[in-house]
Amino acid sequence: MFKRRSRPQPPVVRTDAEWRERLAPEAYRVLRRSGTEAPGSSPYAHPSAGTNGAYRCAGCEAELFRAEDQFESGTGWPSFSDPADRDAVAVHTDYKLLVPRREASCARCGGHLGHVFGDGPRPTGQRWCINGAALTLDPAEQVHDDR
Repeated sequence: MFKRRSRPQPPVVRTDAEWRERLAPEAYRVLRRSGTEAPGSSPYAHPSAGTNGAYRCAGCEAELFRAEDQFESGTGWPSFSDPADRDAVAVHTDYKLLVPRREASCARCGGHLGHVFGDGPRPTGQRWCINGAALTLDPAEQVHDDR
């Protein structure tokens, strides 16, 4: 199968006022202020059987994850085994807690998504633990995979 490749999208730059106007309050808190939603509060927390499509950034609509890569982690947050495209998600070290963590953010708009842990399923072994408030599901999206 082939993954659809689009042209690189330019970075999204908006003022704080523009982000506040564009985003729902919880999405703003998560994406722009590195917040964390309450576990189990997202409608995306548990994968639905037969769901297809793409999870997009709630801030800039960049494709971030595929529904087929979502799994039940038991954590209360949407979890994915891999991003749709490694270039879509930036990962850097977060020192906000006592131990360093790998923080995931949208590469296009810089919005905070969640964290990456090494306790996921095969074949990647990764758990991309993502705040549902940072996502929108586009079930009509036709995604082709060449991984």
